[in-house]
Parts: sequence; structure tokens; C-alpha cells
Amino acid sequence: MADTTVDTLHVELVAADRTVWSGEAAMIVARTVEGDIGVLRGHAPLLSLLSASVVEIQVAGTNDLVVVAVDGGFLSVANDRVSILAERVERAEDIHLEQARVDLEEARHLLETNNEAEQRVRHAEARIRAAEKAS
Repeated sequence: MADTTVDTLHVELVAADRTVWSGEAAMIVARTVEGDIGVLRGHAPLLSLLSASVVEIQVAGTNDLVVVAVDGGFLSVANDRVSILAERVERAEDIHLEQARVDLEEARHLLETNNEAEQRVRHAEARIRAAEKAS
């Protein structure tokens, strides 16, 4: 059996209240405040702020894709280890698409009266994108 850890990244995906996913990955795709980033083995060290968006993790040695919505947070890359830390992380398969669409509409209506609603809109949009990718 070949040692797959040689060509992989060790990933820790952590929400404020739990570890959401941990394991070996072939690739990570995330959106930082500076734009989209793909992380492969051998990536230069990096610390970046995440936008409210979708994060995709290609599980090593499989065709499995872990898709999550994050409400922002941090991405750290060093020595083929990736840490993704966010207050809220939702796996795509746990998101109810219709409820996410309702939440998005409510957040958009709040934009007219509440400056903090913009973050809520971005998070609702990320939840919908994650759920759609999984279906």
C-alpha cells in the first residue's frame, strides 16, 4: 500500500464549538478577503482572512469533496498543514436550501435598515452556494 501522506495536506476545519472535519486532503479551495486561493502540497506559508464563502476540500485518494459554508475566519498554511478556523461552519449536506433562501431574502430586506445585515447576506449566500454544490 502506497503512503498517500507524502502527496497530501493535513487539514483541520474548526468551528468555534467543534472540529467539523479533520484529515488528509489533496487540495483546498477557499475565498480570502484578497480573492480565491487554491492550496496544494508544498504551498508557501500563509495566514489570511477568509470571506463569508464556500470552502472546498478534495479528500486525498478519493473523489470525495467536503463542501462547507463559513462566515469568515482564518486560513493558515504551513508545512503541508492547513487550519481553517471560523466561528460558524456548516457542511453543505446539513444546509436546508429552501430555508437558506428564505434567510437570504430576510437578510436582504434588513440591508435597508441595518448596516450589520451585509454580513448576514454574505453568509446566507455562502450557505446557498455550498448546498447547491452538494446537490
